[in-house]
Amino acid sequence: MQGLQGFRGFPEDWDTVPALVRTAAARHGGRDAVVEGRTRVSYAELGVRVERSAAACLAAGLEPGDRVGIWAPNTLEWIVAALGAVTAGGVLVPVNTRFKGAEAAYVLERTRARLLFVTGTFLGTSYVASLRRATREGDGTEGPLPGLPHLREVVVLSDDAPEDFRTWSAFLAAGETVPASSVRERTDAISPASPSDITFTSGTTGHPKGAVITHEQTLRVYEAWSELAGLEAGDRYLIVNPFFHTFGYKAGIIACLMRGATMIPQPVFTVDAALAHIAAERVSVLPGPPTLHQSILDHPARLQHDLSALRLVVTGAAVVPLELVERLRSELKVGTVLTAYGLTEASGTVTMCRRGDPAEVIAGTSGRAIPGTEVKVVAADGTVLPPGEPGEVLVRGYHVMSGYFEDPEETARVITPDGWLRTGDVGLMDADGNLRITDRIKDMFIVGGFNAYPAEIEQLLSRHPDIADVAVIGIPDPRLGEAGKAFAVRHEGATVTADDLIAWSRREMANYKVPRQVEFVTELPRNASGKILKTRLRRRGRAG
Repeated sequence: MQGLQGFRGFPEDWDTVPALVRTAAARHGGRDAVVEGRTRVSYAELGVRVERSAAACLAAGLEPGDRVGIWAPNTLEWIVAALGAVTAGGVLVPVNTRFKGAEAAYVLERTRARLLFVTGTFLGTSYVASLRRATREGDGTEGPLPGLPHLREVVVLSDDAPEDFRTWSAFLAAGETVPASSVRERTDAISPASPSDITFTSGTTGHPKGAVITHEQTLRVYEAWSELAGLEAGDRYLIVNPFFHTFGYKAGIIACLMRGATMIPQPVFTVDAALAHIAAERVSVLPGPPTLHQSILDHPARLQHDLSALRLVVTGAAVVPLELVERLRSELKVGTVLTAYGLTEASGTVTMCRRGDPAEVIAGTSGRAIPGTEVKVVAADGTVLPPGEPGEVLVRGYHVMSGYFEDPEETARVITPDGWLRTGDVGLMDADGNLRITDRIKDMFIVGGFNAYPAEIEQLLSRHPDIADVAVIGIPDPRLGEAGKAFAVRHEGATVTADDLIAWSRREMANYKVPRQVEFVTELPRNASGKILKTRLRRRGRAG
């Protein structure tokens, strides 16, 4: 069990996210806060923009505690809109940009979101049209989308918006009549214990659940993250991890605000774009999944770019090959390479390696508990296991969520009466307290850095009219690390093919959830109680 000592907390002048934004603007005023193409926004200007965004939220009638959805890629507007909503006392609900309209609508309906910021067209998809299709059923008496009666305002983060929605510029203009004192009064009333965001994650039931995290939890965790990683004022941070994910929003935006680092958002990861950004902007910090760093190392044009400013890499989400750590150090001369482990229900970070750890520890483990956190590995009966023995990983500390949003039953399933979070992950701890994750009790697999949950994918696949039964597992994939494989049972007389089902899936679910392989079977293997034998399917899938 790793300990609760040595944490220095966070400075008294920013105990909430809006206080952090104000402090960053004052401390780092002239330094670049965000660089997006030719647009360069200083910390002082970012502070002004966030205050304008907060004023517009007040003008729109946002009340303290109202949920605010944001469904958009990594952009300057995402940063300003999100921080403005939180500054106005709202609770941020980031929505996965890979979601289809129905998936996004579920999150917005579940949280009764009052306000939504949405991108226009992204990767060839109109998010507005997608939402309209998904929410066309409903009385529509109280809002712009019939199926979302609690939603009062939809703001499109562009200069164009359909009828009943507002453009970003029009939304900001409406806030010009709100005095700065009103914004300040609202932010001063926010408590460190107030919820700051609800981030959705799926569980074994397949239904997305929103983890409620407070301002204080967010700030304490990412002060610790920034300290352990060695993030510094003046660092230039390429944020490829999506903002809807804790890794992008909190280890990205929040950490940069704490240290005065420059944020360089990249909406879509391509190796060519990343290499160009690293060279042109002298990027020094590049967190991301191992596949991201592997693709940069292996790119044939890498040597044509000056990557010499790169000094800090933080990775995780999958097994990290020792060779990758060694290549980052030797070929790219990265001074600090760290691995970490976390989950949304624990504010995104549980363990981290430390600077100076040997390559074997960095590649073979996820490091030790961050300060203020307890981690233990237990047997099925709850007995704490000795070093080297695998069991379920449990976490306790200040950063464990207060619970899933309005879902006490699911909360009770994962948080014990004495405050331990059951992660559902299998791991083992060495004698020095370094944690290694070896399996996933929840059957989750990771596709290119994104968590994929079989139960949720199975639920979606079962909607196909020709599918009678289905089970999904993760199988190795040379590009993505892992990918989904579906074992499906057709209805009698059905002629659906593997290609048909994959094509249908691409229309109905986020791309990372789409099975890359489909195998049709006459029946799924089950035990006496009717539970599908996933272990048998995994052996079959990996052998295939």
